[in-house]
Amino acid sequence: MKAVIYTHYGDPDVLQLQEVTKPIPQNNELLIKIYATTVTPSCCMVRQGRPLWGRLILGLTKPTKQTPGIELAGEIEAVGRDVKRFKKGDQIYGFTGFNLGSYAEYICLPESSSLALKPANISYEEAAAAVDGASTALYFLRQKAQLQKGQKILINGASGSIGTYAVQLAKHFGAEVTAVCSTKNVELVKSLGADHVIDYTQEDFTNGSELYDIVFDTIGKSSFARCKPVLKKNGIYLLTVGSLLNVALMGWTALMGGKRVVSGMSVEKNEALRFIRELIESEKLKIIIDRCYSLGQIVEAHDYVQKGHKKGNVVITVP
Repeated sequence: MKAVIYTHYGDPDVLQLQEVTKPIPQNNELLIKIYATTVTPSCCMVRQGRPLWGRLILGLTKPTKQTPGIELAGEIEAVGRDVKRFKKGDQIYGFTGFNLGSYAEYICLPESSSLALKPANISYEEAAAAVDGASTALYFLRQKAQLQKGQKILINGASGSIGTYAVQLAKHFGAEVTAVCSTKNVELVKSLGADHVIDYTQEDFTNGSELYDIVFDTIGKSSFARCKPVLKKNGIYLLTVGSLLNVALMGWTALMGGKRVVSGMSVEKNEALRFIRELIESEKLKIIIDRCYSLGQIVEAHDYVQKGHKKGNVVITVP
């Protein structure tokens, strides 16, 4: 079978499409024929071995998991004898987590992995694009911020993968949504239901007079210090991009009370994937795909995503 391999960290051209041995499922595993995967900013960071502390998981001097990729949609081709949750022929979508490996024609994953039946009314490409961004947005809004009906939330990076889902999910939960994006994406985020849109090329939201219960920075381009003036008395600065400084701020602001920094990491996504499937099948969640590439164009896809201007999701089709 074909798979993307990288043996050292670096620029997109470290990714090479090669012939490798097709995996065989163990007793508790699924063999999945992958039809679609994605390229995310997180995938680019994994390829670069960033942040440096992440190499404790990825490999200190070179990657220990040589096939990257974290999202997938496909069909179960075989199951181990102990598998109860899925059967051969099931169409699924999901997240590989620290196992990586979705840049390939096949993958074996434990039955307990973050996988669910694919929404019946969408393609494999759309399903792959509805995994990490949607589940991450759901985790931060529902679990970490505990978003309530009637609250005011500002979403920075509203046109990205997490951002486009965050806008829709925040509206689904009954919040008043202000979205921040560039000029070219204003109409897109309006179409997703944003009540207000701020074009960051024309206006700095941190200098505004409006106060928010939550500022959700989906891209790590702002800071708690800059956002404090637009947070309400007990407001939350919610961010997906972790750093040692933000970990320290989380502890300090939790101790001091009032405005605080909240972050975290969503690892197990099974319930989230089922929730997302229900929203998609009831046509309450739109999937935004910017570009599609083939597996053989993985270098071009990584190069495009690394430039930081994608909207929604970038999908890789696997023949």
